[in-house]
Amino acid sequence: MTPRLIALALCAALLAGCGNKPRVPDWQMNAHDGLQRYTAAYLEGKVRGEASEYAHALDALRATGQPALVARAELTRCAVRVASLVLEPCDGFERLRADAPAAERAYADFLAGRMAPADTALLPPQYRGVAAGRGEDAALQAIEDPLSRLVAAGVLFRSGRATPSVLALASDTASAQGWRRPLLAWLGVQAQRAEQAGATEEAQRLRRRMALVTGDSG
Repeated sequence: MTPRLIALALCAALLAGCGNKPRVPDWQMNAHDGLQRYTAAYLEGKVRGEASEYAHALDALRATGQPALVARAELTRCAVRVASLVLEPCDGFERLRADAPAAERAYADFLAGRMAPADTALLPPQYRGVAAGRGEDAALQAIEDPLSRLVAAGVLFRSGRATPSVLALASDTASAQGWRRPLLAWLGVQAQRAEQAGATEEAQRLRRRMALVTGDSG
């Protein structure tokens, strides 16, 4: 699942009660809202806000004693990190893997860049082309949701399949959303590749953009 799909699942399927039913338990709304706020804070680079929001959401989910719910929250955190090229192991999910549903295990493997072809059908439709390795650039451009597109781009980068057009699309996507953290990460990769290719002027232009984002442009 993508972070957005996870949030929807928490509200709809897993956090049943959003319609004309008895009052929704506080933990459900606290978890849903906390994950939404965590995602926004992380992408915007608000370090202190992200930690507290995620802790708030995780505490609410742990109160249920349901590993599947906590596993989905851990996948949300890992996905937004992949979107920002923070390519660390998803340890929080791995501790819960044995009790996680098959779709969540497949998504975790996708994020880690070790997707088994047989599990591609378990992914949300927008990711299947990227996972199957069928025309990565076109598959990425076909993903409409900005965060899902960045997650997929991060997976392509992690697996060594990120072309210059993938890097450019990821940077443009983050820029259009005003997501500071992934924007800096993708611009940094572009600048590094430009430097390695001897494209000094292009690298300098990209570094100036990064300085503008961080406020260090003078």
